[in-house]
Amino acid sequence: MDQVIATLFAFLQQLKPLPHVLQADLTGKVVIVTGANTGLGFEAAKHFAKMNPKKVILACRSEEKGEQAIQKIVRTGYMRAEVWLLDLSSFDSVQAFADRFEKEGGGRLDILVENAAVAPVENYQKTKDGYMTTVQVNALAPSFHSLLMLPHMIRTAQEHPETNPRIVFVSSGLHESSTLSTDISREILAKPNFIDALSSLEYFNQIPTDNHYNDTKLLNIFFARALQTRLSKSCPIVVNSVNPGYCISDLRRSIVSGPRGWFFWLMDRLVAYSSEEGSRNLIHAALAGSTATIGASEDETKYKGAYLSTQKVASVSKFARSEAGLRLQEIFWADMVQMASERDERVAKFVKTHF
Repeated sequence: MDQVIATLFAFLQQLKPLPHVLQADLTGKVVIVTGANTGLGFEAAKHFAKMNPKKVILACRSEEKGEQAIQKIVRTGYMRAEVWLLDLSSFDSVQAFADRFEKEGGGRLDILVENAAVAPVENYQKTKDGYMTTVQVNALAPSFHSLLMLPHMIRTAQEHPETNPRIVFVSSGLHESSTLSTDISREILAKPNFIDALSSLEYFNQIPTDNHYNDTKLLNIFFARALQTRLSKSCPIVVNSVNPGYCISDLRRSIVSGPRGWFFWLMDRLVAYSSEEGSRNLIHAALAGSTATIGASEDETKYKGAYLSTQKVASVSKFARSEAGLRLQEIFWADMVQMASERDERVAKFVKTHF
């Protein structure tokens, strides 16, 4: 019943027009948006570009599609957007991106928007790294990527005290419907490793296909909150998660046929935000309360570890607030950090030094 009420409330919220996109002066700053060649990520990158940053990096799986996005941004008059390859279905690609940033990034990183995601698929698929594709692309790889980028953001905060770097994880209101809040979660928690169990064929077959996506959106919230709590109170970095709302998006391009396709076609026309409208929520999560923002000032600390929806700090699901949810958050954090540390010594060193 709670989930039904939450869904109805979400749809009603979407009938209200969103505020105009938040404006800021990003002169001298560096921005990375993953999955930025289309949809929400592209619209967010385009908005950032209009705020005069030193550089906007479109982290994309396809160089060709990324270059097409760049050409659209160039037509707005901004000439400092770049395409960097990033395939979240490959941890090697995530590490290669980090390697490149160490060599070419210039050391500065002010805003990181972990936006890239895939919709769930009907058939069980694993990446070459051994994890269910939906879980790796939507939750594991963005977490890994953020840990590799975090040292650059801390350095930015130290060398440019006028700025407070920010990491935004694009979550979803669908985290309310995660199966991890049910008795099934207790079964997978009994396994030796939570992430391995979450990626298993056994768990894939236990729940409806869509719920795997919902699980990953809850994990985005878990990781954002866990990371924020481990950054010292003196560290100005802000980590949050955001619900962009129900948007017309290429994310559903693999599930548009049959009855589900007709359902989404109807929902798109009744309540969906456009990709541009949804991207305003990403921009708000990245800039609200920042000293760079143009307009009324806010207390930036209220955005630390926050979950944002319709450009406001919002409540996460009942499960995410519960003791059981918080325990699962800690388990996911521990397994995620262990996996990332074993895969990349930079993460292991950073975790040992800062956490």
